Amino acid sequence: MGKNDNKNFLLYFVIVFCCSCAPKVSLPGKAIFEVKILEKFFSMPDGTELPLKKWLPKGRDPTAIILGIHGFNDYSNAFLETGVFLAKNYGVALFAYDQRGFGGAEPRGAWAGLDAYIEDAKVIILALKKLYPNLPIFILGESMGGAIAVVVMGSSSPSRVNGTILMAPAVWGRKTMPWYQRGALSLGAHLMPWMTLSGKGLNLKPSDNLEMLKRLSKDPLIIKETRIGTVYGLTNLMDLAADIASDLTGPTLILYGERDEIIPKKPVLLMVKKLFSKTRVNQRIALYENGYHMLSRDLHSSIVLNDIGSWIVNGNKPLPSRADQRNILFLLNK
Repeated sequence: MGKNDNKNFLLYFVIVFCCSCAPKVSLPGKAIFEVKILEKFFSMPDGTELPLKKWLPKGRDPTAIILGIHGFNDYSNAFLETGVFLAKNYGVALFAYDQRGFGGAEPRGAWAGLDAYIEDAKVIILALKKLYPNLPIFILGESMGGAIAVVVMGSSSPSRVNGTILMAPAVWGRKTMPWYQRGALSLGAHLMPWMTLSGKGLNLKPSDNLEMLKRLSKDPLIIKETRIGTVYGLTNLMDLAADIASDLTGPTLILYGERDEIIPKKPVLLMVKKLFSKTRVNQRIALYENGYHMLSRDLHSSIVLNDIGSWIVNGNKPLPSRADQRNILFLLNK
């Protein structure tokens, strides 16, 4: 076997090996039923039960409905503080579910594929609209959930949603990642998709609320170690969200903390520039000087939650915190 033959054989071996170890996706089954909103689950069209949490105003009918879509490795309980605050102070009802592979939704730790996550959000929105036909419905997406909300609302059929709220949206696609990070992710996802990673050693601070972070570290439903194949799926989602962000046309409130150490400023800046380039008057960007990634659970979360409630009720009026009056492009460029 010649030198070139050896090279070709090695290349062939690597290609075959990579393909045989490609990231696996745990796809949902065939859609058979209509979505059912049960007491503790959303029963999905393929029969999968996604754990449900809901916060309803006491003693009165809700003024609006929010669908909460949680972040990566998190689950529906991420909206506990938000749901309690909005129900009590604004009469808003919040429904949140564990996405496939997260929280109590099986198969735990597996990635269900972009289409599954997007379609789940769409059909749940329609089910909520059917349950509350006369009330406005909003999507509230945090981090990965924000990326899903961007894709849902930027698609050709964005469902019947009155507004989108994006908290620290995960729009960190490959275009804004360093080359070595892109390379390591691709290599790891194709050679060792089963391998798990944790955030230990990265020294990233997702919030200044240390007591809350301690509780999360002890919560068995929070995923502590993540398969590389699942991270690869998340990156594909962020890629799509970053590309489609300019197609957001409906009322949108984007919330971002200047101290966010999880989603860098650069991809958020690119997203904001795309929106500003189309001169959209119904899209608001609020920047919080002391905010971290987990804005709705930070020590100053009441400021953010009050802004969300006010935006839902008052529309185009300035936010109570005036976080939407700051020079967004200048501050993100720092």
